[in-house]
Amino acid sequence: MFQKNFYWGAATASYQIEGAWKEDGKGLSVWDVVSNETAFVFERQTGNIACDHYDRYEKDVEIMKEIGLKAYRLSFSWPRILPEGTGRTNQKGLDFYDRLIECLLENNIEPFVTLFHWDYPWELFLKGGWMNPDSPKWFEEYAHLVAERFVDRIKYWITLNEPQCFIVLGHLDGSHAPALKLPLRAIFMAMHNSFLAHGLAVRAIKSVDSKAKVGYAPVGTTFYPKNGTSKEIEFAKKLMFGKSDESLWNVAWWLDPVFFGKYPEEGVKKYEKYMPEITADDMAIISQPLDFFGCNIYYGIPVEEKDGELLCDKSPVGSPKTDMNWPVTPEVLYWGPRFFYERYKKPIVITENGVALKDWVMDDGKVHDTARIDFLSRYLKNLRKAAAEGVEIDGYFVWSIMDNFEWAHGYEKRFGLVYIDYESQNRIIKDSGYWYKKVIETNGKDLSY
Repeated sequence: MFQKNFYWGAATASYQIEGAWKEDGKGLSVWDVVSNETAFVFERQTGNIACDHYDRYEKDVEIMKEIGLKAYRLSFSWPRILPEGTGRTNQKGLDFYDRLIECLLENNIEPFVTLFHWDYPWELFLKGGWMNPDSPKWFEEYAHLVAERFVDRIKYWITLNEPQCFIVLGHLDGSHAPALKLPLRAIFMAMHNSFLAHGLAVRAIKSVDSKAKVGYAPVGTTFYPKNGTSKEIEFAKKLMFGKSDESLWNVAWWLDPVFFGKYPEEGVKKYEKYMPEITADDMAIISQPLDFFGCNIYYGIPVEEKDGELLCDKSPVGSPKTDMNWPVTPEVLYWGPRFFYERYKKPIVITENGVALKDWVMDDGKVHDTARIDFLSRYLKNLRKAAAEGVEIDGYFVWSIMDNFEWAHGYEKRFGLVYIDYESQNRIIKDSGYWYKKVIETNGKDLSY
């Protein structure tokens, strides 16, 4: 079962919900520029208004309270706080987060704050962004500033959200802002600098508050054994932590430096000519001790033993897919946390898990998202099984509390427990939101529907 002080929550990111893209002294982010000045995003949609959370945060916190959230994972907008990324502080930006944090605490909702969820300051991008050797220091300055400002109110911090996405998809694949397609040599430099930024941020937060709980929230392909045989288990682990290809989506690339203080040997051997010079001091900074490991898990890939051969099993024809075209694989919330806990030995927080569906307001004025309830129920049963078998799991955050700007997909994909009418900004708690309220009240004992 889940522990008594389990953090039941939901998550968002600043650019996806806040809007107010030019209000009160905020600087531009790479997503502001890409969405406003290119055809990059679906139907040329932008995060300029999004869910207007900047002006409606009190209503949103009221909804969180109604659902019964124990915790809320949010991100700070770096350019809202530091419009040029460094130097001049935007007091009105800090004041907004002051008001939001106070509102959460007044409603007994614990804030988990992510420092960086992809809205990189445009002015720093113009200086080379993550490829600039000074970029880790820029991030350290920002981390120290907000740690000092919120030391008395924020206990839980997450440094980076899914560096695989903002580095690989943003700089190699070109499907996320800043929409670049750079050579591997540049990618490895950006990767290494993002790790250094993470480590310096951990150190900065701990220097301000030694009792703060600091984590890291990567994502990666999770493989799981279809039948749970010992051979399948070992093969799944090998694919998760050993495979290394030019997609750089391998889990070990993004976790081993942080938790073990070294890059994976197979990867280094294969890509050594592209990698920057790496010192022992670098790795000491990168591997600053963490308090928890944030898992962003949505789906996985099954492996199966067939006729003595181990294979990555293809999904059967007609198998369920989400609106993101991701397979529905509830088992991943058992095997993923188990594999990560066994390897890295840190308490697990599921920092993101959820599903995009074709939701709409029905004739009775409600949103009946039965498929989302089924999805969450099945995934949470697997997470509960992992907890019952000894995996240390401290919390679970649904992605997302509300429908929002889903990056290059714009507003086409709906992940929320709360439906957003983007024209009127009306909020409607979906059936899944009321179902989740029951889950929270029973501490995960009642997952029926």
